[in-house]
Amino acid sequence: MELFEERGYETTTVEEIAARAGLTERTFFRYFADKREVLFSGSKNLERNIIDCIEGAPEEAGPFDIVTAAVEAAGRALQEHREMRFVRARYSLVTKHPEIHERELIKLASLASAVAKALRERGVSEPAASLAAEAGIAVFKIGFERWVTEKKPLGLHAHIRAAAAALRVVAVGERTPNPRAVPKKKVPKKKRAPRA
Repeated sequence: MELFEERGYETTTVEEIAARAGLTERTFFRYFADKREVLFSGSKNLERNIIDCIEGAPEEAGPFDIVTAAVEAAGRALQEHREMRFVRARYSLVTKHPEIHERELIKLASLASAVAKALRERGVSEPAASLAAEAGIAVFKIGFERWVTEKKPLGLHAHIRAAAAALRVVAVGERTPNPRAVPKKKVPKKKRAPRA
């Protein structure tokens, strides 16, 4: 990440990344397909954390609640192990470079597939497993984006929880309460005189 920040993503070479890490290029390519993959080095750990939580969820829990709890727990772990400076720098690269953004979307789609598979293994039928997985990953994505772009963010897990709550409101068709809205005063209706 430091090289990308110092030299720019486009101009940083695999040779430079490998040298900074104390590796040969050949060794680098054993771990990463290309330099974009360096930015996603934690994706397998994230997936494993989420799947472990799904596998350990209570039997009576619903699919969306299982996925929400899993991504919330993974969010806590991610926040504990990543410096905010690193997270923001990575997010900036993802949003500025279409090829990195594309890889991010592919990784999220792969994660959603793994989550759906884990739900099916718990006995959740389709389309519920896929819907819960896709919705849960969307909640994670929105929570992450809000966390990384706020000046004084809440914890990542709190942003994930808020995104899940907002999705529940949207899904049942309720209006999201606006905390800044001024309640309207009810004006009494005028009584009409009875018709003869």
